[in-house]
Amino acid sequence: MLPPSDPARFAIGFDARDRSRLHALWDEVIDSQQWSEGALTRRFEELWGARHDTGAVAFGSWAGGALAALTFAGVGPGDVVLCPSNTFMATPLAALHLGADVVFLDCGRDDLCATLAEFERAIGQHRPKAAFLVHIGGHLAFEVEAIAKVCQEAGVFLIEDCAHAHGASLGGGHPGTWGDAGIYSFYATKTVSTGEGGMLVSRHQDLIAFAAAFRNYGKPDHEVQGLNFRMSEFTAALGVVQAERLDEIVAWKNAVARRDLDPVYASRLQVPDAMVSGLYKYIVFDRLDRSTGRVYDQPCHRLLGHHVDLPNSDWVAEHHSCVPLYYRPQLSAPSPA
Repeated sequence: MLPPSDPARFAIGFDARDRSRLHALWDEVIDSQQWSEGALTRRFEELWGARHDTGAVAFGSWAGGALAALTFAGVGPGDVVLCPSNTFMATPLAALHLGADVVFLDCGRDDLCATLAEFERAIGQHRPKAAFLVHIGGHLAFEVEAIAKVCQEAGVFLIEDCAHAHGASLGGGHPGTWGDAGIYSFYATKTVSTGEGGMLVSRHQDLIAFAAAFRNYGKPDHEVQGLNFRMSEFTAALGVVQAERLDEIVAWKNAVARRDLDPVYASRLQVPDAMVSGLYKYIVFDRLDRSTGRVYDQPCHRLLGHHVDLPNSDWVAEHHSCVPLYYRPQLSAPSPA
């Protein structure tokens, strides 16, 4: 049996040292008599926005943020949206929900993310209105800067799917800041977890205003046709305490990875020198008997029956595993020498 402090034993990323503070914040919510659209949601948005130097809008789910961004971009029936096949089904389903035609992109074998060459090919062939770039496993797509430039020049609205990328950075830049919007997930397994929840970040203030209306039925004037994607104040309190821990969590996971895992797994995915991974997953290019599965074991183009040739996506699905690595602050994890 694994000891309770073993980083390979599953744990939600909540730090037990924050329990009393979280309970105090929940008491504030109860006392305020405002359990939605209140001060803690704004505080969570301010923390996340300050980290990215963007505006930020909290949602009840990743899907709410994605639908807001796609709707703002004008995506509707018959429009083409590019999407990596190596992703969770939530990404293409958001576009399909709006009636768009999804064109799947192949990934690279080094970073598991869609490549610049695939974006260039698909933009020239399909003239898409919007595109997703999915950051897989905790690191950023290695070609994110070049991909964002190509999309901007072609007039393609680029949404970064940042569901895995909490705490990642590249040359000081943060996920969601190269494209037109970035969408985070705070689902139960994520690095920052609120059980359910999401966050849209963008430097476009008109998109921020649109998203804030979209999550709340278009209030106050109903010019935006949104629905209920609000985040509760109790959920936002979890986000606040964990967002304040994010740098510590990422440093802890990286220290454990360098000390305990890197010497064992020569086939690990390695990020560029200027990049920091949040290590949502520790990915190795081997099939392991003991792992947390794969990201992902079935490409979306196969799940949705698209008959396209995406050899790298198929190869990646069969040739990688994820070594268990969970944040456990009671386990000492000194920085590598």
